[in-house]
Amino acid sequence: MAPRTNETQPERDSTPPETEVAPAAEQARDKTELPVLEPEPSATADASADQRVAAVRRVGEAGRRMRALQLGGTAVLLAIAFTAGSIAYGAIRDNGGTTVAAAPSAMSPALLNSGDLDASIASLQAHLRAQPKDFGSWATLGLAYVEQARTKGDPSRYPQADKALARSLDLKPGNEQAVTGRAALAAARHDFKDALKYADQVLKDNPYSQNALSSRIDALVELGRYADASKAADTADSRRPGVPVFTRYAYVHELRGDVKTARRVLEQALATSTTRGDISYVAAQLGQLAWNQGDYKSALTYYARALAADENYLPALEGRARAQFASGDHAAGLKGMEQVVARYPLPQPLVELGEMYENRGAEGDKAKARDQYALVDAWIALARANGVNADLDTALAAADHGDKASALRAARAEWARRHTVHTADALAWALHVGGKDAEALPYAKQATATGYRNASFLYHRGVIERATGHEKDARDSLKAALKLNPGFSPLGAAQARKALEDLEAAK
Repeated sequence: MAPRTNETQPERDSTPPETEVAPAAEQARDKTELPVLEPEPSATADASADQRVAAVRRVGEAGRRMRALQLGGTAVLLAIAFTAGSIAYGAIRDNGGTTVAAAPSAMSPALLNSGDLDASIASLQAHLRAQPKDFGSWATLGLAYVEQARTKGDPSRYPQADKALARSLDLKPGNEQAVTGRAALAAARHDFKDALKYADQVLKDNPYSQNALSSRIDALVELGRYADASKAADTADSRRPGVPVFTRYAYVHELRGDVKTARRVLEQALATSTTRGDISYVAAQLGQLAWNQGDYKSALTYYARALAADENYLPALEGRARAQFASGDHAAGLKGMEQVVARYPLPQPLVELGEMYENRGAEGDKAKARDQYALVDAWIALARANGVNADLDTALAAADHGDKASALRAARAEWARRHTVHTADALAWALHVGGKDAEALPYAKQATATGYRNASFLYHRGVIERATGHEKDARDSLKAALKLNPGFSPLGAAQARKALEDLEAAK
């Protein structure tokens, strides 16, 4: 899971763990009809991306006009728009470095690991038309759809992944690949209890499954069970050391404030990475770690390394734009973030682009910012329509740029499901903007209790401490936020400085 203020961004999730190769599939005797497959990607796939982004923007425009009345209708319209685009044109194509590991089937492992996810999906589809009883390829197709949804920002792929995995399990009940795929799908939809259940189910039969070991760490982290996650990371490292485990091991240490160990482990992982996908993935994690510590020069160096391996790697493109803006190169940062959201209109980059516009303050920038925030609503509606729990996205975006009551409802709902530092911070901030500072303060303290070094959390805590009359604590928290990462947010950093100045003046 990525070390971000918004944990829903698909950074650590976006790199698929290496799937283990099992024995060749034995075709099942099942007379169930073959589910309808998506057409193979074609030269028109780039047009599909443009049409899907345009659909988001059209619905976002309607959302601005009828925000209070049509959220449910928006979800339906947007889901139809995305799904229709997928059926007509196939997958979004960006020639990215995401890979899909080989399945126990007649498919060529070299083809599936070729670095082109869309080509792999097309080959799987063609193979399954000829060999519809190949349960392994159905499982691999399901996992490929999960990765496509997460890396391309298209949640309409999740129901397709569900169908493919169900088909695999119909053909061979309980097969490891499909159950592992179920864990990945549940995690992608933010159903971490089910993700843990499926991972444990796989590990009961195969305690050395790298996929399941990785999924178990992810689920425990996202459920806020950090001590258990640390033990799971140690277990995974002893059983199946490798890049998927190393990156999760590093994040568990970062959550506990042990940045030195996290950096060392990630640097070791980068040194052992050989594929483009692994290099871009690990280098981007190092960039994010440096960003969190306010080291923009190192962050930009690591993002450059990631983009040298894969020029289209979304987390590196987004991280580079953020670091450029924070380091003072506002024009490059804003242009870079515009390019990111033009292709992938996901919640966090949309919010950050909106805040960059507000920070610049040129003529028309306020309207441009409002456009980005409306698109967040549209994406959230699409995600919900395709089975994704989007409460954390809602709470984070709406608290600052939307309906405050909706933010608080979503934050409370997410806290009821899982107690993480991110959900504690989101609930604290939603309570603050809703005027409930006394209730917010314990959650703000809980968000920073593990030692996780996050400037946004410290800023939120400082503002809440000030509102509850704890002025000395507020000064300490705001100073810590700005010392750690002085450009942590296009708007929040300036607001933190202003709050600190007011506190100092009132001493």
